[in-house]
Amino acid sequence: MRHTLSVWVEDEPGVLSRVAGLFSGRGFNIESLNVAPTLERGVSLMTIVTAGEEQIIEQIVKQLRKLVTVIKVVDMNHTDCVDREMVLIKVNAQDSYRAEILRIVDIFRCKVIDVSHAEMTLEATGDRGKISALISLLQRFGIKEIARTGSVAMRRSLQAET
Repeated sequence: MRHTLSVWVEDEPGVLSRVAGLFSGRGFNIESLNVAPTLERGVSLMTIVTAGEEQIIEQIVKQLRKLVTVIKVVDMNHTDCVDREMVLIKVNAQDSYRAEILRIVDIFRCKVIDVSHAEMTLEATGDRGKISALISLLQRFGIKEIARTGSVAMRRSLQAET
């Protein structure tokens, strides 16, 4: 099963290496990894997507918590959260394809961020399913290049019951 882990760490050299080493040392793959500063000075948030059985993920979380530079670890699969990813896609866009590509852009609420005579670069944000569906639809035009951010996740705000 796929898990998204939010890991708050001290923002210092070597932290990323220690966290990645924990995964590789135990033979686990990291599907995606994002790291960025938080509002708190000296603290960064890592969003790590990995796959494994529940017991294995529990062990990973326990091992992460033992690292001195780790402040907090949350398995987002156990909370109600919002999960998004961003992708840039460079696609062939000869004149005969442009209208159809623009319809797809409109349907998926993407942005055209660069255009040339032969290609377009698109930007899209959404959950993993939306990004995969967009890529699938654009493949027939010929995708030249893709850059994906991987997932970022945040716990949903508590909503009052009515």
